[in-house]
Amino acid sequence: MPDVLEQRAGVPVLVCDPAGPPVATTEAALDLIGAAFGGAEVVAVPAGRLDPSFFSLGSRFAGEVMQKFVNYRLRLVVVGDISAHLAASGALRALVAESNRHDQVWFVPDLAALDARLGATG
Repeated sequence: MPDVLEQRAGVPVLVCDPAGPPVATTEAALDLIGAAFGGAEVVAVPAGRLDPSFFSLGSRFAGEVMQKFVNYRLRLVVVGDISAHLAASGALRALVAESNRHDQVWFVPDLAALDARLGATG
């Protein structure tokens, strides 16, 4: 399936294809942001599309990607099981916990959890 703009809990969300191109550079993140300008407020990216360096905070890649989304006033949602990454990094666990307390970047296990979160905030 290609990336698709969907209404989820009344919010326009660009749901990214799990088999789409990997997000391994800030340019790839900007491509998603550009695609979202078709009317999305939220970009839901499968965790498997994110380069492993995203989950290694020392690489600074996660910070760069998240900052791009903030700059363009889009919410980024990482969708999927990241438990192996969380088990390996206390710093990542702290980032995920802090991010999920706010509205700009969320980490959710699946689209149903995203729908519940959007319904609770919107």
